[in-house]
Amino acid sequence: MIRKQRTPIRDYHKEKRIFGHRALFSFLGICLLMGILLFHLYTLQVLQHKEYQTRSNDNRIKIIPIAPTRGIIYDRNGVILAENKPVYSLEITPSKSKDLQKTLYQLSQVLNLTQEELDQFNKERRHNPRFKPSTLKSQLTPEEMAKFAVHSYRFPSAEVQAHLKRYYPYGAVLTHVLGYVAKINDKDLRQIDAKDKLANYRGTYDIGKLGLEKYYEDKLHGTAGYQKVEVNSRGRIIHTLEYHPPVSGENIVLNLDIKLQLYVTQLLKGQRGAAIVIDPRDSGVLAMVSIPSYDPNLFVHGISSKEYKALLQDPNRPLINRATLGIYPPASTVKPAMAIAALAEGVITPQTVIFDPGYWQIPNSTTRRFRDWLAWGHGKVSILKSLEESVDTFYYYVAFNLGIDRISKWMRKFGYGEYTGIDITEESKANMPTREWKMSRYRKPWYQGDTVPVGIGQGYWTATPIQIVKVVSTIINNGIVRAPHLLKEVITNNGVHPAELTPYPPITGVKPEYWALAKEGMHRVTQGHRGTARRAFYGAKYNSAGKSGTAQVFGLAENQKYNSKILAKHLHDHALFVAFAPYEAPSVALSIVLENAGGGSSHGSPLARKILDYLLVNNEKEPILKKKGHEK
Repeated sequence: MIRKQRTPIRDYHKEKRIFGHRALFSFLGICLLMGILLFHLYTLQVLQHKEYQTRSNDNRIKIIPIAPTRGIIYDRNGVILAENKPVYSLEITPSKSKDLQKTLYQLSQVLNLTQEELDQFNKERRHNPRFKPSTLKSQLTPEEMAKFAVHSYRFPSAEVQAHLKRYYPYGAVLTHVLGYVAKINDKDLRQIDAKDKLANYRGTYDIGKLGLEKYYEDKLHGTAGYQKVEVNSRGRIIHTLEYHPPVSGENIVLNLDIKLQLYVTQLLKGQRGAAIVIDPRDSGVLAMVSIPSYDPNLFVHGISSKEYKALLQDPNRPLINRATLGIYPPASTVKPAMAIAALAEGVITPQTVIFDPGYWQIPNSTTRRFRDWLAWGHGKVSILKSLEESVDTFYYYVAFNLGIDRISKWMRKFGYGEYTGIDITEESKANMPTREWKMSRYRKPWYQGDTVPVGIGQGYWTATPIQIVKVVSTIINNGIVRAPHLLKEVITNNGVHPAELTPYPPITGVKPEYWALAKEGMHRVTQGHRGTARRAFYGAKYNSAGKSGTAQVFGLAENQKYNSKILAKHLHDHALFVAFAPYEAPSVALSIVLENAGGGSSHGSPLARKILDYLLVNNEKEPILKKKGHEK
């Protein structure tokens, strides 16, 4: 039996060849990949070395901005009106807490945390790294700080931090002058970015929102500093490489006298209105009061929605700065300016006399009678008498003959219908009516009957208290126009610098005797035998001048008589009064507007007398209202 040869199960030679080929391809593949890797390493380490070195440094080195200290605001006597005070807040670093929710619960038991505070903390920490502290409770009271100090050993992740925050020691007394600072919002950021100043606000949380704080933001804010630090991969600071300190904001000094401001505030207490006192020699604002007001400190730390809603819904409108935004008919306070315009235009002469039977009618008209405030009239009326006794019919005659075009032209020279130039942004132009304005507003032409009430500051004419006092200053200075201004000086590292004032063109085309005639008429208002304010100024130790005004809130029918006893309070007349003293060399001028108070001579002039007495007779007397939070 022949045995067949077996076929070998494995071909070792063939497998060896296959393995050799595979090993060779693998080796070549490894060499190729190593070549690619080495090429990339060469690219990264050599060709792109500088680029990645820069990126590495950017990750390793951080620039931390340092906010500057805001400048301080003083009154003319060096009293601090706005300062920076340390505020203490409780902050938690989540990475240091083993059980954050338990920590929050225990702290709530100690400090009575509100749900709003907890929600705000959770919102903030979601945007921060775990190792960065987030604020749990701001504005800790001394009692809360004491409670936390007792239990601090239980909370290693929590600590109290101090921050500088704006503080207004006089509260509501200066709100409408100083304004306030508050947290920077998206709108503020867009405005800062548009001015290319975003870098200077890195690290800054607050910005001026209203008043002087907003107007002089660039001076008060200062220049931000920074520190260059090295951080690890988690962003923790290892050490500081460079430190560049911030430059504090400039301190500013105001013309304002806080004692006078407090005194005038007390005089107006319980009413709605405004009072402005200036020095007519340079138009520096000595006091600017708007009543009612509100505490600006509420806005510094973030006012609650409930408190803000209460301010918005308050029928007395405390948020409105009545001194610069309050719009009222200027009433008879315009008569001196109207007399000057009429004299300059030749409509009347210093010898002009008209007869007043108690009313005036448009010539050749038998329809409407424009009545004087005195029903039986004043008889023969000259310019001086028209001012002393505030004769309406004289100015109906003047307005009709001047015409609205010339009235508007002249009154704009005095500043009506224009911004006064005061150094706060919250100001209204009010309205100096023209033919074009009426057509644009009402789609109706201007009638002769529209012009007549303009002569006594009624009709479509409106003004602000700051405009009215600017006109008084212009009359005092024989047509030299100056903007009322709050800033007196700026204190910098280089010394004290007086405020830079914007020049205005003077009123020309008026003879000196015309200015003198208007001022003499105002002098007789307070010193004359029949002056409308003679009773209020009886026995004064100085010579003064003034002009009363009573602004109607609604129009009366031709035969309708005004009776305050049957009218709601909000329909009562506004009381206006302007004054200056001493008459021979004026150093004080003022305007007062009291909403729905009644007659200007009976309600405005007594307040003006008290203010002038305070300044010219007994200005060393302490005002009744004390500084908030301080003893007298």
